[in-house]
Amino acid sequence: MQRLQPQSLATRSTASRLGWLLALITAAIAIPAPAFAQQPEIDTGTTAWMITSTALVLLMVPGLAMFYGGLVRTRNVIGTMMHCFTAMAIVGVLWAVVGYSMTFGDSIGFVGWNSDFFMLQGIDETVRESGIPEYVFVMFQGKFAIITPALIAGAFAERVRFRGYCAFVLLWTTLVYFPLAHWIWGGGFLTGRAIDFAGGTVIHISAGVAGLVSALYLGARRGYPQTAMHPNNLVMTLMGAGLLWVGWFGFNAGSSEASGLVTAQALTVTQISAAAGALTWIAIEGVHLKKATSLGLVSGILAGLVAITPAAGDVLPYGAIVLGMLGSIFCYGAVLIKAKLGYDDTLDVFGIHGVGGIVGAIGLTFFLRPSPDRPSIGTQLWHQVEGVLVSIGYSAVVTLILIILIEKTLGFRMPPAEENAGMDHVLHGEEGYGLLNPN
Repeated sequence: MQRLQPQSLATRSTASRLGWLLALITAAIAIPAPAFAQQPEIDTGTTAWMITSTALVLLMVPGLAMFYGGLVRTRNVIGTMMHCFTAMAIVGVLWAVVGYSMTFGDSIGFVGWNSDFFMLQGIDETVRESGIPEYVFVMFQGKFAIITPALIAGAFAERVRFRGYCAFVLLWTTLVYFPLAHWIWGGGFLTGRAIDFAGGTVIHISAGVAGLVSALYLGARRGYPQTAMHPNNLVMTLMGAGLLWVGWFGFNAGSSEASGLVTAQALTVTQISAAAGALTWIAIEGVHLKKATSLGLVSGILAGLVAITPAAGDVLPYGAIVLGMLGSIFCYGAVLIKAKLGYDDTLDVFGIHGVGGIVGAIGLTFFLRPSPDRPSIGTQLWHQVEGVLVSIGYSAVVTLILIILIEKTLGFRMPPAEENAGMDHVLHGEEGYGLLNPN
């Protein structure tokens, strides 16, 4: 037998390896590659609208600052407006760190949580099913979180320490707003049950109730109601109301997270309800006071806007008219009752936002757009009442605990001498209009 030479062995070994390599390549080509889930493509139209809506909602915060700032006395105008702008700073950071995760993360019982949402570290390239980058949705929802504690500030305007207010915003947003928003919007036990299109329960009822509890616990302003406390600048209040009305289109129509039919429906009923609320309020004043006031007009605008907020994506235009009218009627009554009871909700946070939110959240049940997927009126009514009761009860209890805690530690209510001197000079060393003797 002929012996194989070393070179022949090497050649055959190389050929064998090449054969195996070709076989593996052929097999790899023949086996389908595993399918990877692809992200939705970015919808530039929807993204553009949602960015616009985000800016409109942010515009509401300085609008609220002007609205509130014009209604207080001159010596407190800067301090009152500072409350709104400070909420932008505190909640703006808090939302990015833990707020988005606590609201829209997976349910872990009391709240949500998703480690990818902590510090927004895991969503840098994420696109939502709606076709917008996750960042846009984060920023849009973050503006809702900002304006809610700013609304509460109107209830205890002119009489709280700045450091106490800052602690309140931090704690209340974390312990009240984030859990409520998760329960109703973020996958919690009320998600898909109670209809709250843009924040009637999460924002307006919770803020209104928190304002009422705060006003009752902290007590009235020095001299209230014996001393007349007139607004310092109704012109500024009117301008602030105008900015709120404009911003509300982003607030409600942006909550569709789309740029289509539902967006148009929400925008339309928002306009109609605000107009109906304004008209109703000045009509009531014409009968009751024999004159229509600018403050009444803007109060009616807000009552109509608040009432339509939970219903904006789900009711027809005639329903918007009725809800706007009902919002004004009930809110007007709430303001009258406040005067009779004597508690000092300075800027009627409960009277407008709390009562208007309740009217809208419950009243929408009777004006819903027909849909085969909707439960019966009775079932939906119970879901709405459930959402309202949860918002009222939870906000009231936790707010009271926080107010007591802050008052006993940092101090919340200003001492009499400082309150008489005014927030602007004592707390901020400034004067809103450069007057030597502000009143």
